[in-house]
Amino acid sequence: MIPDFHRIRRLPPYVFEEVNRLKARLRGEGVDIIDFGMGNPDMPTPRHIVDKLIETARDPKSGRYSASKGILGLRRAMAGYYANRFGVTLNPETEVVATLGSKEGFANLAQALTAPGDVIICPNPAYPIHAYGFIMAGGVIRHVPALTPEAYLSGVSRAVRHSAPPASVLIVSYPSNPTAQWVDLDFYKDAIALARKHDMLVLSDIAYSEIYFDNNPPPSILQVDGARDIAVEVNSLSKTYAMAGWRVGMVVGNARMCAALARVKSYLDYGAFTPIQVAATAALNGPQDCVAEIRAIYKSRRDVLVSSMARAGWDIPTPPASMFAWAPLPEAFREAGSMVFSKLLIEEAGVAVSPGVAFGEYGEGYVRIGLVENEHRIRQAARNVKRFLDRSGQILSGARDLASAT
Repeated sequence: MIPDFHRIRRLPPYVFEEVNRLKARLRGEGVDIIDFGMGNPDMPTPRHIVDKLIETARDPKSGRYSASKGILGLRRAMAGYYANRFGVTLNPETEVVATLGSKEGFANLAQALTAPGDVIICPNPAYPIHAYGFIMAGGVIRHVPALTPEAYLSGVSRAVRHSAPPASVLIVSYPSNPTAQWVDLDFYKDAIALARKHDMLVLSDIAYSEIYFDNNPPPSILQVDGARDIAVEVNSLSKTYAMAGWRVGMVVGNARMCAALARVKSYLDYGAFTPIQVAATAALNGPQDCVAEIRAIYKSRRDVLVSSMARAGWDIPTPPASMFAWAPLPEAFREAGSMVFSKLLIEEAGVAVSPGVAFGEYGEGYVRIGLVENEHRIRQAARNVKRFLDRSGQILSGARDLASAT
């Protein structure tokens, strides 16, 4: 008999799978599911980016192995983006690594930085790879409640005083997935000062840096003086250019950490397909009107979601950034919890959302709603939700009876 594998034992069942299986079954039965569950952009990749991919793929040499840390042209374009957007000057040779999406970059960075037993300070709720990338690398996660940025930093100060061994890495992620929270540069100044005080490295995830609405553009942690001494930033083209399936991301900042990541990657991959990297270079260097258009679509969907759900009886706070809304459970379902609510919502209303508990224990009481359906479908979902909430007593009673019978 094959024993359980050590790393697999450290990974709980992927909570999203329970909702995904239910979603797949209902679709197989012909049910129309309005799917807000996954942050999967539904907009087409801008035409000039696709055209560059096609043009480059026609080159007979394009099928050869590429460069593990990314072709130089792409790394230069990534450095150019940071110079234009944040006023941060990066050396594309030593301070930029192109990755197979931000998720792969984060996971391989964890492999590069972590020794068994290292303590990692991680926000909770958070995107799962923030914790589990380090868990798979042998780290120990110190979860800190992060329902507000201020609460997170305050909790970090307490956590590091009681960590043994001392924490080695601090994770920050704004705009946040799942909470959609936004921070200004003062937050990063405080985070860097705190990390310096306690001798921690900092990993900042800003995959949603270009999806913002009512505030100024989100800053980069690398804008803080001296941040590159201890910090790297993980970023992505996935949401900015509707290129999620292309898998193009970056890790930028501290040269030593970038070198460690590049060395790990050199053993694991040969980089993305070269035409994808060339097309990503065209995305960063080309016209940026498409970014503003994508941002405007998300803002319009956000406004329709908040207003239509309010009319349906579900008050959802207006997210300032990201492609998500972080919604407290309707009052009638708060005792049932986010997993039960999510399953009942898809079964009874044909609306799929992500249960907050999938992002950590402090995500309980919320669900994440992706702005990945058009406005007509959002309004249709709100009508379904209204009927669902009007029948909440009956639905909950039926669910309790079913649970008792099993």
